[in-house]
Amino acid sequence: MTLPERIATIEAVRAGGKPALARALAAIETAEGSDTLAKLLDEATASARAHVLGLTGPPGVGKSTLMRALIAQARAEGRTVAVLAVDPSSQRTGGALLGDRTRLATDPEDDKLFVRSMAARDRLGGLSDHAVAAAVLMRAVADLVIVETVGIGQSEADVASVADTVVLCIQPGSGDSLQFMKAGVMELPDVVAVTKADMGEKARRALADVEGALSLTGARPGGWKAPVVLVSATAGTGLGDLARAIDAHRNWLTDGARLAAHRRRQAHDWIEDALRQRWGRKGLALLGEATLDATRPFNAIRQQDLRLQACWHQP
Repeated sequence: MTLPERIATIEAVRAGGKPALARALAAIETAEGSDTLAKLLDEATASARAHVLGLTGPPGVGKSTLMRALIAQARAEGRTVAVLAVDPSSQRTGGALLGDRTRLATDPEDDKLFVRSMAARDRLGGLSDHAVAAAVLMRAVADLVIVETVGIGQSEADVASVADTVVLCIQPGSGDSLQFMKAGVMELPDVVAVTKADMGEKARRALADVEGALSLTGARPGGWKAPVVLVSATAGTGLGDLARAIDAHRNWLTDGARLAAHRRRQAHDWIEDALRQRWGRKGLALLGEATLDATRPFNAIRQQDLRLQACWHQP
């Protein structure tokens, strides 16, 4: 399948605004596996300009409320924003339930804000099958991309495969900090936001618990230690602290070659995950020591798909 000229290149998608981005995102499903889509996605990979913020945490923690505040802040600064909200799926139709386009109540006339919901379907990592490609397109078009995961709690590690900065949201009085410590999830976030700070002492106790849990994981390779901030999106408190923590991590990433190395590792993960989803461990074993080109990950996926199809159907 050949993509229409109006979405065949990243420049065309940028020039076409929200309608062109919507069509390009639709093509991720309709043109899946095609050479022209792989070329567009690889061009987007090489043309990234947005900082990608991942919001994760259990249901009810206030991710959507916090996201509204972050969107308002970014738009007030004149930045374009793209939101990818991965939602629970209908068991009957496979479509998204409780789509964030309704929860966010954004201004449809704002042509600098784009929101897309995707169904998680049968993925257990907090993202849907096509979310990586969607995030790659969005980060080549917008100034800020926010990826909100489905909210399944301890297994939401997939968000790290697309985000530059992962914000883990924890609610006071929920026992999340202990559960996350036991599950090893404290190795995931770059910033931890204790939400609903207006709960007072419970919020301060949760902050202390989280800081204690993080102390057991130590600093990341390169020296980054995740800060913990108290925030209440409804009361409007702590948002400045959260913004400064996110900016500090972004500055740390862009110091030297950290961001480029981070995104190369992500691209390798995309290739391996896509092939594993399609072909399983046996398929990956058939590839052996095949070189996977992280600079053109979507072409690599397509080429290895073709190779594995040939291997699989050999008599």
